[in-house]
Amino acid sequence: QVHLVESGGGLVQAGGSLRLSCETHVDVLAANVVGWYRRPPGKQRELVAALTGLSTTIDGDSTEGRFTVSRDRGKQQIYLRMQNLKPEDTAVYYCFVRYQMIDYWGQGTQVTVSS
Repeated sequence: QVHLVESGGGLVQAGGSLRLSCETHVDVLAANVVGWYRRPPGKQRELVAALTGLSTTIDGDSTEGRFTVSRDRGKQQIYLRMQNLKPEDTAVYYCFVRYQMIDYWGQGTQVTVSS
């Protein structure tokens, strides 16, 4: 069982930045895929960004190059760096790991962007 714990969410003004962290307790370089999804209020969950085991980056349609996913093998963590945040980025952000072909999800962390 893989237990994921996100942190780093909060309230930020439009144009600001945040970095989300996800503690994974697995070898993040051995995972098939690591990354982040989000669920905006009243909307479906959507992909933000992901990294494959071959270090290929997959960006969601809404990030416009403003978000960067990364990982730290030694700390067993994955990160989401978010820049130039907009009110429409307000959502619950979830980290996920596909490890040995099983998907694991965190509980989510709220990000609220004020205008």
